[in-house]
Amino acid sequence: MKPDEIKKLDSYFKRMFGPLFAVRARPRKDDSCEVYREDEFIGVIYLDDEDGDRSFNFSMAILDVDLDP
Repeated sequence: MKPDEIKKLDSYFKRMFGPLFAVRARPRKDDSCEVYREDEFIGVIYLDDEDGDRSFNFSMAILDVDLDP
């Protein structure tokens, strides 16, 4: 992803979920970026550029052990 797209996604996540969230470039990957809450990795945003319609898909895995209080 281009740096300006990552900056826009970072602003969006901060606006929607709060200032603790950050979107960062991925090393050696240009089709996606990473989402963090403070220093904890929480997911990946993938760029979907099929048929000229650009969209972004956020993928977050939730482990069973994280669901326990």
